[in-house]
Amino acid sequence: MNHAPGSTLLAPPLPSSLDVASERFEKNRSDMMELLKAHDDLLEVALGGGGPEATERHRKRGKLPIRERIAAVLDPDTPFLEISPLAGYGSQYALGGGMVCGIGIIAGTECVIMGNDPTVMAGALTPYSSKKWMRALQIARDNRIPYISFVESAGGDLRVGKKPKNEQAGGDDEPDVAESAVGSAVVPEHFAETGRFFYEMIELSKLRIPTVCIVFGSSTAGGAYQPGLSDYNIFIREQSYAFLAGPPLVKMATGEIADSETIGGAVKHAEVSGQAEYLADDELDALRICREVVSHLNWRKPDHAPSLQSEPPVYDADELLGIVSRDLRTPVDVRDVIARVVDGSRFEEFKPRYGSTMICGWASIHGYPIGVLGNNGVIYPDSAQKAAHFIQLCNQVDIPLLFLQNITGYMVGTDYEADGIIKKGSQMINAVTNSTVPHLTVIIGSSYGAGTYGMSGRAFGNRFTFLWPTAKVAVMGPKQIAGVMSEVRRGQAKRRGIPFDEEADAEMVAAAEAAQEEGSLALRATGAISDDGIVDPRDTRTVLGMCLSVVRNRSIEGAESYGVFRL
Repeated sequence: MNHAPGSTLLAPPLPSSLDVASERFEKNRSDMMELLKAHDDLLEVALGGGGPEATERHRKRGKLPIRERIAAVLDPDTPFLEISPLAGYGSQYALGGGMVCGIGIIAGTECVIMGNDPTVMAGALTPYSSKKWMRALQIARDNRIPYISFVESAGGDLRVGKKPKNEQAGGDDEPDVAESAVGSAVVPEHFAETGRFFYEMIELSKLRIPTVCIVFGSSTAGGAYQPGLSDYNIFIREQSYAFLAGPPLVKMATGEIADSETIGGAVKHAEVSGQAEYLADDELDALRICREVVSHLNWRKPDHAPSLQSEPPVYDADELLGIVSRDLRTPVDVRDVIARVVDGSRFEEFKPRYGSTMICGWASIHGYPIGVLGNNGVIYPDSAQKAAHFIQLCNQVDIPLLFLQNITGYMVGTDYEADGIIKKGSQMINAVTNSTVPHLTVIIGSSYGAGTYGMSGRAFGNRFTFLWPTAKVAVMGPKQIAGVMSEVRRGQAKRRGIPFDEEADAEMVAAAEAAQEEGSLALRATGAISDDGIVDPRDTRTVLGMCLSVVRNRSIEGAESYGVFRL
């Protein structure tokens, strides 16, 4: 959609009935602050990597921690949008999974940056770092932005029969690196996953998406193929090593005795093998070279500048803290969220009198046009039809879609089945699936059942998914799950002709409800990397603005498989 430079949408600002002086608002705000405090405390743990001792040992070797490396390569005073910083929460692995990935600006170019944290198990790949690595590759591919990798890894975590400590497990010792070079054949799953990483890296280059690799330390076995498959490689003198087998394995396999520098040091790869395009004197020199490489890529956005004027919302972003209750059964008017995120709080609502539990309309965020879909309750047949219609319209004019999820699912019951809830819900999911404009999703409350599919959940190829601390992700609500299982047990007892123990069942219901409640929490979801991270509600507008800028590295083209039809 084209607009005159500096123009704004003509829609008026949304009215807001939010009572910021109410007891309910204050309770919601207090609960949100408590959740954010717990989240921030966990972020501090993740930022610590392998802990103070491992970090100090790392620094004594003249090396920078991973986040300092990233900060040094970014343009001054530009943000870094970290992806899944709490990966591994609730597991026995270190928070963050021993890897940092995110989006930052290098030499004026938005790039994906993926970096091993060598203070955590010598940068060995865990199930969580592997998922983050794949996500980094996916972001680069889907948004067509350069992929930058900071490699210093012991390879796969091959400790058969051992379980990692339930803490930030530090260590970047050389023996761990040597152990990893034994090879991943003993772990078939890791072997298969590594092959997919290779495929994805090659595909990036095939798609003309540049890949740049800085080797900060050892890059062993399968890890050696990260520079091997990159377009540009930067090695650091007397610090970078890349080889298919380290000294112990070379000795065992061939009888040759040689040190790491002789087998695959930086100078050898720069002067003999030709594996390294650039030889840096130290880490800061390597990061300088990386910036120079990105600067010559001639990377151009097909649609760079926002087409509308950016203006702050008329309502205070701090008020977002008091909108959603910790008890997600409390109704929320999603318009109150929209009014505190979009430019000027301007929102042109689509079909406001029809399908009232689905709020649809046009707005802009930091000058980027956006179509918004938000839940004001369960999805009824008319709400589903309305959403499907709106999604088609946005595809016709190349407008990205923002889904604000607070959904318990599609409405069930005799009357709604007669009204075609399956058919009409499927039409909505079909529209989401066939939509080709970028999708951004923020889960502010519930994300239950098939409703999460209709509202463009992670499985539907949306570009980015973020959670508020109040988010809960599950097949259905905890009470509903526990209640359904109780009804199943009751039915089984009746069929068998045996008495039903009400007291025992009540205990089972309470235990199941508590377990389901714990398992649905935002921290559990983000720990499993089912999203891109939890955001402070006050940062929602900023995060979405960054994402809307990133998606414009790839041309936005509406769907050609269907025109607009009234369902």
